[in-house]
Amino acid sequence: MRIAINTRFLLSSKMEGFGWYTYEVVKRLVEQHPEHEFVFFFDRAFDPKFVFGPNVTPVVLNPPARHPILFYIWFEWSVRRALKKHKIDVFFSPDGYLSLGSTVPQVGVIHDLNFEHYPQDIPWQPRIYLKRFFPKFARKAAQIVTVSEYSKQDICATYGIPESKVSVGWNGASELFKPLDEMTITEVRKSHSSGKPYFIFVGALHPRKNVGRLLQAYSQFCERNTEIDLVIIGEALWKNNQLLLPDLSESIKTRIHFTGHVSQTDLTRLVGAAHSLVYVPYFEGFGIPLVEAMKCGVPIISGNKTSLPEVAGDAALYCDPFDVAAITEKMHELVNNLEIYNQLKKAGLERGQLFSWDKTAEVCWKAIVSSFSENKT
Repeated sequence: MRIAINTRFLLSSKMEGFGWYTYEVVKRLVEQHPEHEFVFFFDRAFDPKFVFGPNVTPVVLNPPARHPILFYIWFEWSVRRALKKHKIDVFFSPDGYLSLGSTVPQVGVIHDLNFEHYPQDIPWQPRIYLKRFFPKFARKAAQIVTVSEYSKQDICATYGIPESKVSVGWNGASELFKPLDEMTITEVRKSHSSGKPYFIFVGALHPRKNVGRLLQAYSQFCERNTEIDLVIIGEALWKNNQLLLPDLSESIKTRIHFTGHVSQTDLTRLVGAAHSLVYVPYFEGFGIPLVEAMKCGVPIISGNKTSLPEVAGDAALYCDPFDVAAITEKMHELVNNLEIYNQLKKAGLERGQLFSWDKTAEVCWKAIVSSFSENKT
């Protein structure tokens, strides 16, 4: 087979969610299937480290696609022409965007439909694009891969897609996430929280990640506890969408540490040295930070909506993400109850073994093969 892959999120300077998913899955597809040819479609100059094998041909297609109008041009003009030019058998798109004008079988990874349920959280231009085109992408796809049973049911119900067309492949997490020794934990805490233990949040500072309520809950937590800080890792996803954060006292602000984007090496250390992860989005297709924390043996406080209970299982304390007092209560419970803390730590290490990028890549490969086979029959 000649398989084209949308690799526009492989950016050496800044890898975020789609980029890491593409990296982890596509690297495995290339290395595990050397008998097949892969053509990578980049939308700008690429780092050679992303050419994962001799069976890869990298192609740069203009224009750089980071705006709804440019999305349309890139997928409906540049990608469509390249699929024909390179005689592609299947097109695989890890971010779910497809070329509606092409007759080549296509596999899209649709991670979630947050824009359908909370459109107000997204700036108007991408919102219009996503709501108009993703129903078409879902119908166009020969096969769809998604990241949780929750997202599968949501895609099928919202877009009227038969369940047989949608496969579930849970996300993985890097094997670099693992328990840290006490010396390393002490070192990381000295560097980032003045030596104190800390709660950690990891994720883009997008409204659905619920950082505003997390900060309110932490502020209430601080009324009774002065020993644990809060570290927040992530950058604003939509630059023109102001994140509404609560007014906090100066004494509280000194205990909250915003790191911005960090390297994966730093992320593994920051997560591994945390007292616990507090992750309470009100909408999530999967929630990779849950898996990263579990692999590190870091207990979790999680929201109880959408896919999060499916992912965290018995390795988290759950709360209503819309209830600030409930989030605060779980923080106190995890800090004050050592038995529950140790129980969640043990459960997380066990459950974390269920998630691997090898399994994710296998699901994606089966969808690619199925799409190719269906086209031949």
